[in-house]
Amino acid sequence: MIIEPEGLGPGVESRAMAQNKARGPEPLISELSSPGRKGYSLPPMDVEAGRLEDLIPEAYLRKAPPGLPEVSEVDVVRHFIRLSQKNYGVDVGFYPLGSCTMKYNPKVNEYLASLPGFMSLHPYEPEDLVQGALELMYELQQYLCEIGGMDSVSLQPAAGAHGELTGLLMIRAYHEYRGEGQKRTRVIVPDSAHGTNPASAAFCGYKVVEVKSDDRGGVDVRALREIMDDSVAALMLTNPNTLGLFDENIVEVAEIVHEKGGLLYYDGANMNAIMGMARPGDMGFDVLHFNLHKTFSTPHGGGGPGSGPVGVKKALEPFLPVPVVARRDARAGDVQTGNEQAGNGRVEDSRGEGAPRYFLDYDRPLSIGRVRSFYGNFGVMVKAYAYIRALGAKGLKEASEAAVIAANYVLSRLKSHYHVPYDRHCKHEFVISAKNQMEYGVRTSDIAKALLDYGFHAPTIYFPLIVKEAIMVEPTETESKETLDAFCEALIEIADKARSDPEYLHQAPHTTVVGRLDEVTAARKPKLRW
Repeated sequence: MIIEPEGLGPGVESRAMAQNKARGPEPLISELSSPGRKGYSLPPMDVEAGRLEDLIPEAYLRKAPPGLPEVSEVDVVRHFIRLSQKNYGVDVGFYPLGSCTMKYNPKVNEYLASLPGFMSLHPYEPEDLVQGALELMYELQQYLCEIGGMDSVSLQPAAGAHGELTGLLMIRAYHEYRGEGQKRTRVIVPDSAHGTNPASAAFCGYKVVEVKSDDRGGVDVRALREIMDDSVAALMLTNPNTLGLFDENIVEVAEIVHEKGGLLYYDGANMNAIMGMARPGDMGFDVLHFNLHKTFSTPHGGGGPGSGPVGVKKALEPFLPVPVVARRDARAGDVQTGNEQAGNGRVEDSRGEGAPRYFLDYDRPLSIGRVRSFYGNFGVMVKAYAYIRALGAKGLKEASEAAVIAANYVLSRLKSHYHVPYDRHCKHEFVISAKNQMEYGVRTSDIAKALLDYGFHAPTIYFPLIVKEAIMVEPTETESKETLDAFCEALIEIADKARSDPEYLHQAPHTTVVGRLDEVTAARKPKLRW
């Protein structure tokens, strides 16, 4: 299968991309402006209006109207529709960003989250009137407990890094409660970690200590033993890690940390690889966050909304943020908040007959307090709940199996063309590098730009930092073999081009509306206004 950048096949280049090339750059909305044009008409004012000067102090009044574009409705609509066709997203094409799980998600879950009974809820509604929503949240907590091997879950955090901060705040509260808050001042982070791990630890007031990886891509156990002492509050890592490799020594790693009184924090960004096959709680982790917007069906990217629930083992349960969604058992006054079986109906307790079964539990004296307004991003929870219920335990495991098979398939096709720093079976993602192409002066950034000519979004590049010229690929479980083959063929052709015509790659992309940008200037001197 040969793909020529000058004439890409229909399976490689989307119709929108072809339209973009034919149409050329889209002008700014201000450039479409023509004096006197309007995209609206308003009826006459039917109430008596006061003078603006009497309502707003003169110092805050404009001296002249704002210079807004004057455009007709049809031009506004066409302008933004054309811009939307230039956007790249998972509904347009393959999005192989490593460590991000940018996968296609069922549209039915978007529909379910938009049902009036969910979408129109107000956070101040009485518990009696939102029993269905609370039951959904309670059951979601329990499903996440089972998937992660935890005892309790808070749904409050709004994203993965927010979940990290929440988990670390609970770890700090745990050590303070035990009288060790003053001496537990360090958090250990692997050299392959997501950047949010050290950032969250530092934000929480801890000193960050790096532990090296071994030649298999996991935590160097010997190095960990050397730096682990009773000043360490926690070790933060994900398994599989950012190299896409499962740490073969995770049980020993957990024992080393626990022996010194530290805790293990699990970054759940790579949960897509292990659902139904391994549980962080069984590996020895004490705290974890889930990325509902990566693993459980919410479209990922564009700034949100996200959701990063945090699960904990029993010892940390008292420190969970308030409120926690709880359920009253059929026995009067018996409250359940952990991994118990859900039920329906109303019960009798100290509040009297007919008290709502599901409620928001604020009676937690050791709680770290709120970490999010109200109760978290509810719409994301609905989609995650629907996704889990639709797939079930068997389906979740099959999703992870498919993701792992896809990653190993793509790796097997590319390994003879690109350098593989850790040559062993991966999980849901893998890292290759442009080390071989560097011999011809071609860098990872050139390869990423060239992929745009083939209609593919570039993978994550230059991460993790421990791999020089890294290319990080996550195919996910949702792509067809045909798509994966087309992606592989594109990368193989680019590798061939690096040898035969490196200058062609230095000038890539050739078929996009805009060519190669000055990324340094764009980053240092961004133009954020017209």
